[in-house]
Amino acid sequence: MKKNHSILHLSVVALIAIVTFITPKVSGQDTLPAFIPSSCIGQPLIKMSKKEMLAQTIPATKPNPAISKEDQFKLFNNLVNIINETYVYPDFRGLDWAAIVASVRSKVEAGMETEKFYTEMEQFIQKLEDKHSSFQSPDKVAAVKAQLAGENKFVGVGAMFQPMLESNHLTVLAVYPGSPAEKGGIKQHDILLSVDDLPMMENNKLNPYTRGPECSIATLTVQSPGKDPRIVKVVRTAFSVPSPVYARLVPTTDGRRIGYIFLPTFLDLTIPNQVKKALEDFGQLDGLILDNRMNGGGSSLVLNPLLSYFTSGILGHFISRTSERQLEIVAAPVNNSQTVPLVILISKYTVSYGEVFAGALQNISRAKLVGQNTSGRVETLYGYNFPDGSRAWIAKERFDPIGTHSNWQGTGVQPDVESIKDWDQFTFENDPAIAIALKLLPPEQ
Repeated sequence: MKKNHSILHLSVVALIAIVTFITPKVSGQDTLPAFIPSSCIGQPLIKMSKKEMLAQTIPATKPNPAISKEDQFKLFNNLVNIINETYVYPDFRGLDWAAIVASVRSKVEAGMETEKFYTEMEQFIQKLEDKHSSFQSPDKVAAVKAQLAGENKFVGVGAMFQPMLESNHLTVLAVYPGSPAEKGGIKQHDILLSVDDLPMMENNKLNPYTRGPECSIATLTVQSPGKDPRIVKVVRTAFSVPSPVYARLVPTTDGRRIGYIFLPTFLDLTIPNQVKKALEDFGQLDGLILDNRMNGGGSSLVLNPLLSYFTSGILGHFISRTSERQLEIVAAPVNNSQTVPLVILISKYTVSYGEVFAGALQNISRAKLVGQNTSGRVETLYGYNFPDGSRAWIAKERFDPIGTHSNWQGTGVQPDVESIKDWDQFTFENDPAIAIALKLLPPEQ
């Protein structure tokens, strides 16, 4: 601007207006991030204080409406009856369930503040110790509904993170296209160490510092596998997007067309169509790698259509106390998806329907598995809705794979070839599991 000042000869008012539009003002920050979201252009950028950061909690969709003592007691009794009648393990796997119920009932009878009650119900279900059944307060039910619909509404940096409990930090699962995180050069497998010098993980507890007011600046300390930490400044912005599926061709030296698709979750109904489009765009393939390592499970409405791209027929049975039902798939081929050689990558972070997906295809010799034993949490959860808007997910069925009848709940799904490195220890380019997968896939015909 200084160079052209004598030529433009703008008035002071006009000059301020133009600069304000192009370069937002920053409150408490001397330097700007390289990328400013369009929604924040012309807006003051906020620098949150340490006190404001520490005071944050992960925001609820809406405040939970008050629930009376009487309604608390009704909900609790209803929940106990459901568990007693439907829980997949009638012996409660050796727990003294009657004593646990009696202890919690005394607390409910005394009455509790609304949020305390919902926390107590969450902890009550956790006492089943199956690491799968859960209770959701009304605000969490609304949040899960939005996620399942592909409407991930939040204000943040634009990336999906996974806590790595053994390392006490977060790693990046996916980066939303066009987001501040993407513009800042953050990639899959990166480690997020801190935000504004505050750690993202403390004592295996996740801090919500990537979120904050729209148009606020976050200074991230990020580390790519094998490299030194770096500073990335981003501006938080609002998102309402589906979970991204990464799809790309894997470079090969022998001319094979090998596809790669990352499956971040089954808790998003947009996933099957995203995978279908990827398969359509790939065309005919010589092999396909499905990355299921960070899949925390989700809905059968995602599992079944994904399986239909790659196989058909009866894959097993879901067995409850009183009945069983078939997992039967009708083929829905996309190009040569029904016959293309498959390798599925799995890990200890592969859970629930993520495990069933990989295990069922391995069980019928449709796919080879590479990675680590899965978590062994394959019970089917059934949702039970309560009048206040809360919901309980109770393990009601176990999965019995056809032919082998393997007990995945006890052992987890086991890989054909082991690859032990965790997600935050490599990049796509030097991923050891992908290297193994390429060797397992047949050579070019």
